[in-house]
Amino acid sequence: MQVDIIFKYFPSLTEAQQSQFAALEELYKDWNQKINVVSRKDIDELYLRHVLHSLGIAKVHQFMPGAEVLDVGTGGGFPGVPLAILFPEVQFTLVDAIGKKIKVVQEVIDGLKLKNITAHHTRVEDLPGQFDFIVSRAVAAMPTFVHWTKGKIKKDSVHERRNGILYLKGGDLTEELQDYKTVQLFDLVDFFEEPFFETKKVVYLPQKYK
Repeated sequence: MQVDIIFKYFPSLTEAQQSQFAALEELYKDWNQKINVVSRKDIDELYLRHVLHSLGIAKVHQFMPGAEVLDVGTGGGFPGVPLAILFPEVQFTLVDAIGKKIKVVQEVIDGLKLKNITAHHTRVEDLPGQFDFIVSRAVAAMPTFVHWTKGKIKKDSVHERRNGILYLKGGDLTEELQDYKTVQLFDLVDFFEEPFFETKKVVYLPQKYK
């Protein structure tokens, strides 16, 4: 089973979490036929390219119970949905400016009976509130993303790692990140052995304090 790749890297999942991860494939395949949010090639490798990739954030950072996390440009629900399954005590807010994508996300949330996610069809700039961390999968270059999410990160940190952005990105990021002196990069190939992850990274940008 494709889902076994998740159990391989996250062996201590509860039965409920295992069931939720196992249910993802059918939910996404069903909804993807009606509203295309994942490419046809990727839907066949959903667990590797989307679910496990999303969970790369969890290999770098563990969210504390009660934390509030914002997923910007969530698309079909990545990385927010897999992270919400993994961290049931954490509250996730998923936003996307494209309504049909949020419709699919909402159907997946309902299908999994996830109580710790809310999904919003809006631009992040128009979303009220502040969050401990902002997560995303390469929706824009970092300077643009930082501009979009300005003022959305809480100042007071409850985690050992300072509040900030956890961003899934691939390729050479030298130029894009050259202005961020506090940025940290984590290679996903250090955690996952599959060739897909050879160029994939988690970018951590702590909130700047003035």
